Amino acid sequence: MTDADAATDTTTDSSKDATKAEPRDLLVETRHTLSTVDGELSYTARTGRIVLREEVFTDDVFEGWTPRAELAVTAYTLDLDAEGEELAAARRARPITFVFNGGPGSSSVWLHLGVLGPRIVDAGEPGAAVPPPYELEDNAHTPLRETDLVFIDPMSTGQSRAVEGSKAKDYHGFAKDVEQVTELIRLWCTREDRWMSPKFVAGESYGTTRAVAVAERLFTRFGMQLNGLILISSVLDFGTQDFRYLRHDEACLSYLPTYAAIAHFHGLHEGRSLRDVLAEAEEFSAGRYRWALGRGNRLTADERGEVLTQLAALTGLSEDYLDRSDLRPEHWRYCTELLRSQGLTVGRIDGRITGVLHSGIAEGMDSDPSIDMIMGPFAAAIHHYLREELRSELDLPYAVFSDAISHWSYKEFEGRPISVTDKFERVLRANPHLRVRIEYGYYDLATPYGAAEDMVAHLSLPDQALDRIEHAWFETGHMPYLGAATRVEEAEGITDFIRRSATL
Repeated sequence: MTDADAATDTTTDSSKDATKAEPRDLLVETRHTLSTVDGELSYTARTGRIVLREEVFTDDVFEGWTPRAELAVTAYTLDLDAEGEELAAARRARPITFVFNGGPGSSSVWLHLGVLGPRIVDAGEPGAAVPPPYELEDNAHTPLRETDLVFIDPMSTGQSRAVEGSKAKDYHGFAKDVEQVTELIRLWCTREDRWMSPKFVAGESYGTTRAVAVAERLFTRFGMQLNGLILISSVLDFGTQDFRYLRHDEACLSYLPTYAAIAHFHGLHEGRSLRDVLAEAEEFSAGRYRWALGRGNRLTADERGEVLTQLAALTGLSEDYLDRSDLRPEHWRYCTELLRSQGLTVGRIDGRITGVLHSGIAEGMDSDPSIDMIMGPFAAAIHHYLREELRSELDLPYAVFSDAISHWSYKEFEGRPISVTDKFERVLRANPHLRVRIEYGYYDLATPYGAAEDMVAHLSLPDQALDRIEHAWFETGHMPYLGAATRVEEAEGITDFIRRSATL
């Protein structure tokens, strides 16, 4: 069992003017031990907040650095058996990984207590939620065995807030979000002397959008190169899965294999293997279905009927419903339509998980049952863990989710689909040693695996760069770590990726 051997307040006052009351960094330090599959390790945890400052100019006159944000972090570093210069050299040689989730508006609690951190919460298995109160347990497969870890909560998530006099919503947008996370990573590497360490960035969902943009900004702004990017349930090109664009035909094609996978999980492809169903769905999506959607009302009645029959067989939806939806089922509606006759809705985050449909005639679900299942365990665990085990002095409510997504700004992409594939290509061209791990979940309706695969297939990169991208598929939803078996598989895969990529 993990134990806190000591607690040290490492509060620092970085104010230039001692007479001026400014927000200050606050990191509380504790020491722990952990039994892992590679043996026992000792590590130091630091949790709290870091103040970010911005340069202020008025009429091109520099007026100093002004505090703007207090970002919450929790960091883990392995305790090394060395002293003096040997310790400094050993610390520099050790990889460091910066981690965040997505949303936008999600805290990092999911990756932190779900799969990567030294302690994880038991949230049960898909379809078998555990009752409160919940339990934390040691993570014997944590990548801390190979890399130090820094979990970042972007603005308004976790316990990250704007400083007094500043507006949080100024950071609720693509560019400022990337800017703040990039600055925190730069600042951390500078203060901790980690510029010479192997460096990784891991993101999930919208966090993959952020991760790629952060990697590009770290290089173009500061010249900082990474060893690896870990993209979990990725969305780098929203045009391949967003029903607002391209008459949503591309989104329909991207979602079809995921619809088929979920229908298979719920017993609607009796006698067939998942792999067989996915192969048919992928072939149909790339061929006859793409052709049919492109034909529009030029389809003959016979052609439309043939497509309807196969589409219904794959998705588990009725031909009548698909006909009325013009062959283009939308994924939110799919969640409520698939098991409507049973009074159930399937989860968007994880299509294996079901919940009670709030109305028999509902067009959409009133909440995602896959989020409902995990919210309680993760929320309770992070509040307990930070205060009781890591001795945090912050008593702000921990925002697992914020409402930032409701007014998130994508002004940089006005008039075109949101995409960071150009930035992805840029960092892979600029750094011939950068390696990428992309993870996919077959039952994920938030970031369907077909869309992510399509993004990779359309990258303008030479084969040598594409060879540095590795892929991992899981029979899970958006979060591969929901379920003990796949959590171990994912943690070991990420640990192995870091081990291999840090020593090239």
